[in-house]
Amino acid sequence: MKSDSVNIIGAGQCGTLTAIMLARHGFELNVYERFTDPRIRDAEAGRSINLALAARGLNALQQVGIDALIQPMLVPMRGRMLHQADGTTSFLRYGQQEHEQIYSVTRLGLNQVLLGVADDTPNLHLHFQQNAIAYDAPDRTVHIRNELDGSMYQIAAEPLLAADGAGSIIRRSFDGTGTFGGIESLLAHAYKELSIPAGPSGEYQLASDALHIWPRGGFMLIALPNPGGDFTLTLFLSTAGNNSFGQLVDEAAVMRFFEEHFSDVAALIPRLCDEVLHHPLGILSTVRCRHWHDHGNVLLIGDAAHAIVPFHGQGMNLAFEDCVRLSEIVDDLGGDWPNVFARFEAEQLANANAIADMALDNYIEMRDTVRDPKFALRKTLSFELERRLPQHFIPRYSMVMFHAEIPYLLAQQRGEIQNALLEEFTRDANSLAEVDLPGAADAALSRLSALKP
Repeated sequence: MKSDSVNIIGAGQCGTLTAIMLARHGFELNVYERFTDPRIRDAEAGRSINLALAARGLNALQQVGIDALIQPMLVPMRGRMLHQADGTTSFLRYGQQEHEQIYSVTRLGLNQVLLGVADDTPNLHLHFQQNAIAYDAPDRTVHIRNELDGSMYQIAAEPLLAADGAGSIIRRSFDGTGTFGGIESLLAHAYKELSIPAGPSGEYQLASDALHIWPRGGFMLIALPNPGGDFTLTLFLSTAGNNSFGQLVDEAAVMRFFEEHFSDVAALIPRLCDEVLHHPLGILSTVRCRHWHDHGNVLLIGDAAHAIVPFHGQGMNLAFEDCVRLSEIVDDLGGDWPNVFARFEAEQLANANAIADMALDNYIEMRDTVRDPKFALRKTLSFELERRLPQHFIPRYSMVMFHAEIPYLLAQQRGEIQNALLEEFTRDANSLAEVDLPGAADAALSRLSALKP
């Protein structure tokens, strides 16, 4: 049955952007969010990792014409600034073209802009402090508690889009059935958010055009710049064992840990002990589902369908790509929701699994592999091959971050071939001058088909 109305659970970035896009197709949208409107009261401090906006996310914002509204809050990052344990630093570009950069943006700021656009959309209605607590599959109804007065009511899946995050109540309501077959895998690591304020004159205390990384093998610290001159830092550690959050139990332990591993940055974090000891501990999980839809009734979208760890900066970008792809399919099929949902799953599920794998790979790269001298050489060789063979060789990182037209699955498949090639031709070399460049180029041509323009 076709429907002119759509209900969405979750008013985060994905739910709100999806609502805007579907409303512009002429549907009546109602969005239900369990939290308070973030434009009225800020999100809890210490709980949100800064977001990295890349090509796929920018493409989505451009499609709805709101990229200009986001622009003032973006801080461009051209590459990684690596801070080694001995205090030395090195800068590695993300890409070699001037436009190949990613952008730091706060989750709160982005949410506020999207919600403002949603409020200005006549056929889109936002309902805050409305908590979806369960889904009744036989009756196709969501049970919602009004957190303002405690009353209960129901809404219909006509259809229902579940954009309620990694811990999706809608997805979990199907546990024990074969509908979604969702599996949540927790990483044995967690994170805490810290902060470096702006300097006395509002200046940045670290280079502002980089994502800063302190790689320490099994753990790391990262820092992303904000428009006000401050940095949001995220400390990633094991939850237990040596060098873990389990050991950071008091101020003395925190200071010992930072003096040993991050002495160059500790002095820039004035509330270091307070933030480490009292900011909430964030979990890191991957959600994979066998299916994302229940006929034409329910569709999982964004993190509810495919939460990924943040180490490739693609969680939001993948979710925004979902919004674009769903909108394109609706443009083709209209409100034929069973077929819309089926096609969406068929086209996106394998891509989501691919970037989930690559995000886990990138954690190892960020905390460990970047310390290998051969890492920089392989990066240099990959840029050289891209310059020589732009239709055949694009570094995997660039395919993921800067080429919205290349599906994640294809980036993963080509990336595996390219990585093997880079390792092969740098195995006995210590500089680009020692690499057999003609041989590497010939190997790339023979192993990689040309990408379509």
